[in-house]
Amino acid sequence: MIKFNRLKGLSVLACLFSTCQVQAQNRIAPSYPLITHNPNFSIWSNTDELNNSTTTHWTGADHSLLGMISVDGKVYRFLGKEETRYKTILAAADELPYNVNYTETQPDANWSSQNYKASNWKSGPAPFGDDEKNVKTLWKSDNIWVRRIFTIKNPASINDLLLKLNHDDNVEVFLNGNKIYEATGWTNNFKYLPVDKSLLKTGTNTIAIHLANTAGGRFLDFGLVDKLKDASGETQLAKQTKVDITATQTSYEFTAGGIDLQLKFTSPLLLNDLKVLSRPVSYISYAVKANDGKQHAVKVFLGASSDIAVYQPTQPVTAQHYEKGNLSILKAGTVEQPVLQKGADDMRIDWGYFYVAAQKNTGATQFITKGADAVDAFKKGLNVSSPAKGKSLSLNTVIPFGTVGSNTVERFVELGYDEIYAIQYFNTNLRPWWNANGSETIEGQLTSAANEYSTIMQRCADLDKEIYATALKSGGAEYAHICVLAYRQSIAAHTLVKSPNGEILWLSKENNSGGFINTVDVTYPSAPLYLLYNPELMQGMLTGIFYFSESGKYPHPWAAHDLGTYPKANGQTYGEPMPVEESGNMIILCAAITRAQGNTDYAKKHWQTLTTWVDYLTKEGLDPKTQLCTDDFAGHLARNANLSVKAIVGIGCYAQMAEQLGDHETAKKYRAIAESMVPKWMEMADAGDHYALTFDNKNTWSQKYNLVWDKVLDLHLFPQKVYDTETKYYLTKINKFGIPLDSRKSYTKNDWIVWTASFAPEKSQFEALIHPLYIHALETPSRVPLNDFYDSETGIRENFKGRSVVGGFYMKVLEDKLHSK
Repeated sequence: MIKFNRLKGLSVLACLFSTCQVQAQNRIAPSYPLITHNPNFSIWSNTDELNNSTTTHWTGADHSLLGMISVDGKVYRFLGKEETRYKTILAAADELPYNVNYTETQPDANWSSQNYKASNWKSGPAPFGDDEKNVKTLWKSDNIWVRRIFTIKNPASINDLLLKLNHDDNVEVFLNGNKIYEATGWTNNFKYLPVDKSLLKTGTNTIAIHLANTAGGRFLDFGLVDKLKDASGETQLAKQTKVDITATQTSYEFTAGGIDLQLKFTSPLLLNDLKVLSRPVSYISYAVKANDGKQHAVKVFLGASSDIAVYQPTQPVTAQHYEKGNLSILKAGTVEQPVLQKGADDMRIDWGYFYVAAQKNTGATQFITKGADAVDAFKKGLNVSSPAKGKSLSLNTVIPFGTVGSNTVERFVELGYDEIYAIQYFNTNLRPWWNANGSETIEGQLTSAANEYSTIMQRCADLDKEIYATALKSGGAEYAHICVLAYRQSIAAHTLVKSPNGEILWLSKENNSGGFINTVDVTYPSAPLYLLYNPELMQGMLTGIFYFSESGKYPHPWAAHDLGTYPKANGQTYGEPMPVEESGNMIILCAAITRAQGNTDYAKKHWQTLTTWVDYLTKEGLDPKTQLCTDDFAGHLARNANLSVKAIVGIGCYAQMAEQLGDHETAKKYRAIAESMVPKWMEMADAGDHYALTFDNKNTWSQKYNLVWDKVLDLHLFPQKVYDTETKYYLTKINKFGIPLDSRKSYTKNDWIVWTASFAPEKSQFEALIHPLYIHALETPSRVPLNDFYDSETGIRENFKGRSVVGGFYMKVLEDKLHSK
C-alpha cells in the first residue's frame, strides 16, 4: 500500500496518481441511493450489483424492494433478493413467549455446558433489555448469562440450521457446550447465522449465551430456524451491465434473456422548489426493449416490504389495496401508529403509511402477500390479496409491457410516505411541509407526481447536468463525482416543516452520531450545498436555534448545540454545550446567508442575539478553555488553534455584517478586535513549518478547515503566509484515503478535507488533497451510505454514515460562485 505521507512534493504525488486509479471493479459509490426523501424514508443498495443484496434503510435495517422481470415466462431478478423461507424450530419472542434461566453474576467456568445445573439462577421471559416498552425482563447491568433448554425430536429432518439472533451488545453463543457464534457490536434486527446441525441432539438441548453491554442500549432475543429449500425453483439473475449516479437519480442497465432493461430511481429533490422537494414521492422507472430483434412477452414485478413502515419487523401492520382516480394504490402501516412517540438515532419510522402507486391505464395489477410468498405468487401468476394484517408483508405490483420488440416501452411506479405528523417542535406537532395546513392528501400528492412525471424527470435531468458541470468546472472530474454522491444523501438527512409562526424549518437528523435534531455543528459543514441552491433552506437550519435563545428557553450567552433528538425538537438533549463552536458557526453562517442573498434581512432580524454571541467570542474565543468542538469524538481540548480560528473568523463576519447594515462604528470596533487576534494566533500557533493543533504543544498539527470562510467571504483576516504554510505541510501528510484530521490519530473527516483543499493556493494542491477522497468512495471496505469519519490509511469507517455533512463537499463550488458575483 502506498503511503503518501512518506512522499515529498507535488511532482512525486502526480506521478503516483496513475497507480491509485485502480478502482474496485464496477464500483462508483460505497452505497447507492435509491429512495431518498428524509431520515425516515431512505432506501439504499449496499452492493455494486443491485441484485446481490437486500435493499436497506440508511441505518442498515432491511427495507426490501424486490424486482423481477418475466421474459416469455422466464423470470429474472434484477432488484434486491427474495425473502428466505424459514421454518421455526425454536421460537424467538417475536413469535411465541418463552422463559430462560439467567444470572447477572459471573457464573462458574462450565456455565455453558449442557449438563450445568443453574439451580441458583433466576427465571424470566424474553426478550431481555433496558427498554421497558419493548422487553419482558429488564436488564440494566453490564453482563448477563442466559440458558435455554429445549427438545428436538428429529435433528436429521432439518435442511439448514440457523441461529436467529438479535443482540445488543457483544455476544457469545453456545449450543450444547460448543461455541457456535461470537460477535463484537450489536444488531438492530434479527440475523440468521449458520449452525452445524450435527451439534443438535435428539431429545434435550441447551443454548447458553453471554451478553456484555459496552455502550448504549441492551437487548437479547434468539431462537433456531430451518432454512427451507425454494420449492418454486431458483430465479435467474438479470445481468447488470451498467450503473450510473447523478445528483437526483440512480440508473441501472440489465440484460434479461432477449430483453434489455433500464431501471431508474428518481427522488426529485429540487432545492429551489419546496413544493416538489417536500412531496414525499419517488419514482421507479422501467424502460424495456428487445436486444435480439425478436418479439417478447414482458411483465415486471415490484415487491415492496411493509417493513419500510416499521421500527422493528416484529411490529404488526395493516395493508390494503384501493383505487383513486387513475391510480391503483397499496398502503401499509403499523397497527399501533405511535405518532411522534419515540426519538432515537438507530430508529425507523413506525407511524404514518407507506404507499406504492401505479397508473391503472397501464394495466398494472396490485396485491398483498406475506413477504415469503411474493415471488411464488408472481411466478404462478397469482394476483389476489391475501393478508390484510400481519408482519413483513409484501406490497406487490405487476406491470404488463405486452409484446416488446426493438422499440422501447416505458412505465413507472411511485413510492410515497405520509408521516401524518413529521416533527414535534417545542411540544407542537407539525405536519410535513407539503401538508402544513392539513388540507392536502397523500393521494393528491401521488396524483400530482404522476401527472407531472415527464416534466419533473426533465427538470431532474437538467439539474443533474448543471450540478455536475458546475462541480467539474470548480474542481475537476474526481471532485464532481464526490459532489454528486453527496447531493441526495445530504438532503435526505433533513425534514422540511413550517414553524407555528410560518417560518421555514429545514431540520437535520444527526444520522449515526446521536440522532440529534438541528445540530448546529452538523448544519455548519453541510451549509455550502444549501447556500448554493437555496439560502432560504439555510435560514431554515438556523431559525430554530435562534428561537431557542430568543424565546428565553435557552438562557446562555452562546448558541445551543441542538434542539433535541429527532423527531422531537423540544430543546437540547446533547450532554454539554460547545460554546465557541456553535456561536462561531451561527455567526459565520449568518454572514454567508447575507452574502448569498445579497441583503441583511436575516441578520438584522436576529442582530441582538448575534451581538450576544459575538461578545462571548471576543472574551473566550482567542484562546479557548477546555471544551468540545465539532470533532467531539476526539474528546475535550484546551487551547484549540482551529477553534480559535473559528472565533476570529466569526468576529470578522459580525463586523462584515455590521458594515453591510450601515453600522460603521460597530463594524470598525469588531473588525479591529478580529484583526488584533490574528498576529497573536500566529505567534501562539507557530510551529515552524506549520501551525499547531494546540497553542501549548508545538509538536502537534491539525487541519485548520475553519480558515476557509476567511477566503470564501473575503474577510482577508489571515495573511497568505498562513495558507501557504499549512497547505504545504498537509501535502506531506497525505495517506491513501486522505490527510488525517490532526496529529493524534490516523482518522479523518472528508468534509473537512474538502474545506482544507478549498483554501489551497494552487489548483494542483487542491486536486492532490481531493484525489484520496475519490479513491475512498470507490475503494472503502465500509459499504454504507457515504461515511465522513474513517481511517485515512485503511479507508474503514470509524463511525457515521448517511449524514448531511457531505453537503460540505460543495465548498469549492460555493467559493467560486460567490467570487463570480
